Amino acid sequence: MKKFGKNIYDEDKLQWATEELRRGSAEAFQILYEHYNKKVYTYCLKMLGNKEKAEDAFQEVFIKVFENAKSFRGDNFPAWLFTIARHICLNVIRLQKPYQEISDNSLSLSYLNTNDVGMREFVQRAIMQLPVSLREALILREYEDCSYEDIAKILGINLSLAKVRVHRGRLLLKKFLAPIAREYYGNR
Repeated sequence: MKKFGKNIYDEDKLQWATEELRRGSAEAFQILYEHYNKKVYTYCLKMLGNKEKAEDAFQEVFIKVFENAKSFRGDNFPAWLFTIARHICLNVIRLQKPYQEISDNSLSLSYLNTNDVGMREFVQRAIMQLPVSLREALILREYEDCSYEDIAKILGINLSLAKVRVHRGRLLLKKFLAPIAREYYGNR
């Protein structure tokens, strides 16, 4: 997985923390929280597209991790953690308005500024227009730098479907961004 700044814990310490978390260690929970909190928050924010909802989901993820620590039986803590985050984000999305198909012209150019912040905001809005199944696969691959194997495990799908969802997400995102790319890069 992609590192956020300096990696404060080595693999041995993380493995120790994962094993101790099963035994209810608060110190182990703190280590895992410190190591993964930015990644989980970023995932929630990208999935939900709303800071307040992402913060609520983020808190719920770590509450669930703490409450269910003894039930973790695998050897891939990040996959288990992101599976929990995924389920919580999907529950939040289910409570929102249903997904609506958008046309090529429905992404307004008024959201774009010519600076990087404006472009990032526009890309985030386009990502939020993707169907949830494609959005979550694309976010895990592009923003969390998960392998296709980890994506498959987190989403509970097979490896080839994980690859297909990332590919389709990229294609649809490219289609959504095509008008703005022509506008933005055509005027340079």
